Parts: sequence; C-alpha cells; structure tokens
Amino acid sequence: MKNIAIFASGSGTNAENIIRHFSTGNLAGVTLVLSNRREAYVLQRAEALNVKTIFFDRNDFYISGKVLQDLFHAKPDLIVLAGFLWLVPDPILKAFEGRIINIHPALLPSYGGKGMYGEKVHRAVIESGDHESGITIHYVNSRYDEGDIIFQASCSVEPDDTPETLAAKVHAMEYKYYPLVIEDLLQKMP
Repeated sequence: MKNIAIFASGSGTNAENIIRHFSTGNLAGVTLVLSNRREAYVLQRAEALNVKTIFFDRNDFYISGKVLQDLFHAKPDLIVLAGFLWLVPDPILKAFEGRIINIHPALLPSYGGKGMYGEKVHRAVIESGDHESGITIHYVNSRYDEGDIIFQASCSVEPDDTPETLAAKVHAMEYKYYPLVIEDLLQKMP
C-alpha cells in the first residue's frame, strides 16, 4: 500500500476529500497531514479521520530540516499540496523529485504565480473577461505554479458569475479530479 502526505494551510476540504477517497481502497492511504498554520482547520479534519498531523513553522521548513526528516520518517510515495501557500524548499524537492504535486484553481500558465490563490484567482479571471476557467494539477518545482502540467479541466465563466460562484464550480472540479489524478499517478509508480 502506498503512502500519501498532504501539505495544507487552510480549512482542508480538498485534503479531507482525498483522505476519504483513499480510505476505502487498498492502493494507498493518507498517512500524514502537515500544516504551517497551527489554527488551520485541516489539522482537525485529519485528526477526526485518524490521520497523523504535524504543525511546522518557517524554521522547521526552510532552515532546520525538521520537515524533511518528518517526511523521511513517513516515507510518502507522493506528496500532495492542497491549499498550501509556501514554496517547497530545494532539499525536499530533491529528496522527493517527481513526487510532489499541486492543484491550482485556474488554467495555468494563466493566473499563476506568487499571491495568486483562492478568490484572488477567481476575481482576476472574471475581471479579465475570460470565458473559461478551471483547474490545473501540476508537478511542484522551485517556482510558484511553473511545474510540468499533469492534468487540466475547464468550466465556463458565465456573464453573471461572481468570484464565489466561479469558486464553487472550480471546487467541484477539484473534488472530482484531484483524487483520480493522484490515484492514476500512484498506479503508475513502481
């Protein structure tokens, strides 16, 4: 059985969806959820589903190597970012090369980069007059939202859409496709 570690900074709806998706099969399971925000609701969601959680700070992530050691101990086959907003440091990128993925709430390369997350992305899409938005699942590298694209799905942007209604469409696609793409990647791993 393969192990998944999830990094998240917020409420954790995507993380919970992934945990639940893999809790019923024998391909993989989420064994660890890590967050850089002590008050992030994702930690409570994970604990309620009997998944180990770790809170870490900037020093643990970028300087001391504690997070890398935690990952070595957990031995994840895949690291999944689900609403995690910090750049992953090089030692983790090197140790888990080709095994760290992220989901972005737009069709990259548009609307990506530092500071482009959540409602900011949906507002920018609407303000630009785009007729289409969606999700992008991609490998993580040392730059925000610039890793190789694994999967994209799109939805229409209607004239009466607001950032909130567009977010609802995009979230529905995240919940549907992220676990399936993770599953596909894990099945292709040796």
